[in-house]
Amino acid sequence: MKNIRLEVMDAIEPQVSGFMDSFLIPPDEIWQPSDFLPDSQSDGFFDDVEQIREEAKELGYDFWVTLVADTITEEALPTYESWLMDVEGINQHAKENNGWSRWVRAWTAEENRHGDVLNKYLYLSGRVNMRQVEISTQYLINDGFDIGTDRDPYKNFIYTTFQELATNISHKRVGQMAKKKGNLLLGKMCAIIAGDEMRHHLAYREFVKTILGHDPNGMILAFADMMKFKIVMPAHFLRESGGAIGAAFENFSNCAQRLGVYTSQDYIDILKKLNTYWEMGTIRGLNEEAEKARDYLMKLPDRLQRISERMKFPEDQYRFNWVQANGVI
Repeated sequence: MKNIRLEVMDAIEPQVSGFMDSFLIPPDEIWQPSDFLPDSQSDGFFDDVEQIREEAKELGYDFWVTLVADTITEEALPTYESWLMDVEGINQHAKENNGWSRWVRAWTAEENRHGDVLNKYLYLSGRVNMRQVEISTQYLINDGFDIGTDRDPYKNFIYTTFQELATNISHKRVGQMAKKKGNLLLGKMCAIIAGDEMRHHLAYREFVKTILGHDPNGMILAFADMMKFKIVMPAHFLRESGGAIGAAFENFSNCAQRLGVYTSQDYIDILKKLNTYWEMGTIRGLNEEAEKARDYLMKLPDRLQRISERMKFPEDQYRFNWVQANGVI
């Protein structure tokens, strides 16, 4: 007998084509990395590269560390696709083309452009040690990760809803900082990546809302379980050459916190927004276990706020092998 989660995924599957039409953009219509990067076939290619290198000099150490870590996280896309393809209800081997697997492939194709354009920008900027960046990227894909969702579609959609909004915030703020320093090209790149992440967030948020209409008890329990163990971002598993899995995350997180790119307050604000959009406070007809989970979710932002106010982050800059202290190799 099918479990309730699989039944719900099967019931929603016919709606996936509509979700794709609403939240994804066809390949011939969406932006591509070459729209932003110097044209290697142009006579002005080297002049354009020189401009990138000059503008890059205005950006500080914490900025480069954050941009590198964001890039590595985007480049580890094969891990995310393989993980999602294994989720219950997402059947890439179905005789008929499964809507959920089509979604994952189309979402992956859009996400693939992010790491592509950022990686090429880093290479052209001349400000980072690309070999060390590439080693960290290979490690992140090679090591894989456990985000605490198992094959549960409910937990995976909670995770992707949260994570996509977090990456939207990070890319948007990095872009704003680049623009403020006069780097209009990087500012535009990060802004349009942030726009993609917002569309994806809205899609996964809608998946969760739709499931709440079918199985509110199960989805609320999944939401609470994810928040009890905290949403672990893919960057949590970052490492440098010779380092242990996850050893680079805390130092990267401190950089992002110092810059204000992604903070503990952002984590709390995302939770508040999701509680509001999914109407956690007004869902009726829950069983006793789900009622307790809902109460936990409603009280959690205030609890996290109290913890956040006591948190302190070091001002000392850890020396990553991706970037030298002054940003110059």
